Amino acid sequence: MRAVGVIPARWASTRFEGKVIAPIHGRPMIQHVWQRCKHSRFLEDIIIACDDERVLKTAQEFGAKAVMTSLSHASGTDRIAEAVRDINAEIIVNIQADEPLIHHNVIDDLVCAIRDDETVSMATVVKVMDTMAEVNNPNIVKAVIDRKGYALYFSRSVIPYNREKKGLDQIRYYKHLGIYAYRKDFLMAFSKMPRSRLEETEQLEQLRALEAGVRIKTVVTDKETIGVDTPEDLAKVEAILNGR
Repeated sequence: MRAVGVIPARWASTRFEGKVIAPIHGRPMIQHVWQRCKHSRFLEDIIIACDDERVLKTAQEFGAKAVMTSLSHASGTDRIAEAVRDINAEIIVNIQADEPLIHHNVIDDLVCAIRDDETVSMATVVKVMDTMAEVNNPNIVKAVIDRKGYALYFSRSVIPYNREKKGLDQIRYYKHLGIYAYRKDFLMAFSKMPRSRLEETEQLEQLRALEAGVRIKTVVTDKETIGVDTPEDLAKVEAILNGR
């Protein structure tokens, strides 16, 4: 199956406008993401889906394949659907432009989750949380999964509710990492679905799929990443890359 990675790169950001081209060690953040994707064994192509000429020009300057997409898209998924509408691929991987520490093994494991099981239409990645600071952080999306590895729910709230106040050695919390893989035909259908009630409530678009009865396969990883939402997050990434 031909797998293609797409990095939706939106210029506007409430807390950090233009963050996708913010410099990290002298290179724009999106270049770090793109270069890490290049190490994937299974992605046959990588596309940066832009909505601003500044991002497009930056991507082209470091040699990436980049396309312009509409400014009107409400989500990265919609932007990706436009970018891949006419390309030949069976699996599409949605890779966040603001996660410069993304690991290529995470991408490959996600591709395999769909490639190796014809019943899976959509898959994503979770990681066990090991601190209560993460668990209690509403900016970190939590996931509850069943015994077969399918998502039951996602929320910014602490789920599951720890009624008996057990320690992290007795209860498992999963952090959702914002990377997805889809079968292309499902992606095109998903992008046309109306926003759902739970999606509107939590502002999490994966809930649109769950509410429609679609099963989302999860892949558990031990690879850490940092989503860059603020200049402070950018400094954390630089510190990690500096070995601090």
